[in-house]
Amino acid sequence: MEEKNRKQIKKSGRKPKIDPAVHRYSINLNAEDNAKFLALFDQSEMKVIAHFITACIFQKKVKTVKIDMNAVEYHEKLTRFFSQFRAIGTNYNQTVKILYPNFSEKKAGTYLFKLEKETIKLEKETIELVQVTKEVIRLTQEFEEKYLKKE
Repeated sequence: MEEKNRKQIKKSGRKPKIDPAVHRYSINLNAEDNAKFLALFDQSEMKVIAHFITACIFQKKVKTVKIDMNAVEYHEKLTRFFSQFRAIGTNYNQTVKILYPNFSEKKAGTYLFKLEKETIKLEKETIELVQVTKEVIRLTQEFEEKYLKKE
């Protein structure tokens, strides 16, 4: 009796599936068709050929995700560029905020005047920077239209 109890308590193995796939089909492909099939399977980036075939038979969408490393690199460089651009404005604002609490109003005004004088000298560079920024925005929009089309 103890043997029967042990057998009943012990449940090993895989749980049975509710709806097991028991029907099997076989197809033969020539070398050309097999090459096309394998190319489609590779593009799908699915792991199991059976799942790929099932998806194709029942016309389920097979999604492929391709990561364009050039687009990723472009995005990283663009992000760094805008970070530097933003840093210029942040540094200017911090300089102005530090001047008034740490110096007398007259001395802070003198330093601010010198800073503005240097800023006027940099006006040409600022205008060029604005033009470069507009060009970057234009190129980014063009890049997105050509290469990052969302379907």
